[in-house]
Amino acid sequence: MRAALWLLALFGVAVATALFAGNNQGSVTLFWPPYRLDLSLNMVVLLLALGFATLYAALRALAALLELPHQARRWRLQQKERAMHSALLDAMAQLMAGRFLRSRKAALGALAQESALARAGATVPHGRQLRALAHLVAAEGSHALQDRTHRDSHLQQSLDHAPLRGTAHEQELREGIQLRAARWALDEREAASALEWLASLPQGAARRTLALRVKLKAARLAHQTQDALDTARLLAKHGAFSAPAAQSLVRGLAIELFNGAHDPAQLHGTWQSLEATERAMPELAIHAAQRLAQLGGDGQTVRQWLLPVWEHMVRAPGTLADHHALKLVRALESGMDALDGTWLARIEAAAQANPRDPRLQYLAGAACVQRQLWGKAQQLLTQSTQQLQDTSLRQSAWRRLAELAEQRGDAGAAAQAWKSAALAG
Repeated sequence: MRAALWLLALFGVAVATALFAGNNQGSVTLFWPPYRLDLSLNMVVLLLALGFATLYAALRALAALLELPHQARRWRLQQKERAMHSALLDAMAQLMAGRFLRSRKAALGALAQESALARAGATVPHGRQLRALAHLVAAEGSHALQDRTHRDSHLQQSLDHAPLRGTAHEQELREGIQLRAARWALDEREAASALEWLASLPQGAARRTLALRVKLKAARLAHQTQDALDTARLLAKHGAFSAPAAQSLVRGLAIELFNGAHDPAQLHGTWQSLEATERAMPELAIHAAQRLAQLGGDGQTVRQWLLPVWEHMVRAPGTLADHHALKLVRALESGMDALDGTWLARIEAAAQANPRDPRLQYLAGAACVQRQLWGKAQQLLTQSTQQLQDTSLRQSAWRRLAELAEQRGDAGAAAQAWKSAALAG
């Protein structure tokens, strides 16, 4: 369409020229005494057009000639700028390839090219960011080479070129530099220094996944378990871990908190600080209850913490992991002397409702021993010894049977029970 329009315009100009010049009888007379020059109007117009074109071409040629030195200078600066960017890209490529010495050398070359441009009076619009990034790459290479002196020097220069009150890009670059410094401190197992770098980050940057990962490792290294647990919760909410991994991490940190408690009050406060979903974890509830019993805490509180796990095991047999069920039975057995009538009734009802569960039969037999129901205790314990898979529980059942036989004065049955207990191991 555009070509058709140009063609029509060309035909229009040709027609207008033909109409103007074809029948033009005008003339132009130039007097230069004693001479007279007569020219047709068409010739005058043609000469004016040719003169204008010649003058315009001459002026353009003169301008191009005068512009040559400036173009040569711009070309030289452009070559230096390209060399600067090429050196920085090479430094980053060498860094990723693990050639740290070459990477640092290329980064220093980029800085030298930028300095040469500055001395030549050419200002790069992103010069400060480029210098900060080049120093950061040099610091990264120095860190990998364990050259702490050069690393700290380049790190400080990188921070100087990325001011706190700079542009948005400079602030983002500064946050990245601070995160790298925190990770370097963590590599050297300097947890306090890593936490200081993280604390210097703005609030928004400190809640990013990368910063939280570094904080989690630093807090664990510094044995700040509570901070590590809070950070792990944030990472789980951000989806930084898979659900099983997050649950395992939170569970391990909570167990560390339980083990670090030195009195029942501290342990109770730790338990209350957990979220409802965490308190519902069987392993956490059992471990907390066992730890409270070790610290001499209230037995009723111990059983209160164990009650949800117990109800889960009784309500849905087989859904609770075997090692969790074993720990639960051991925890209840350790406090058997302090069990009230409500708990004893729970145990007996659970054993009757699940006659095929040897762990419940064993626990009910231990409860009958506590109530001095010797005959029923012997029956339940004997049944449990035939089905118990856990060696320690089977040994405990045989030992209890041996003690019952000794109380009856049946030396032969006691000897046989003691022998069975020894063989069970």
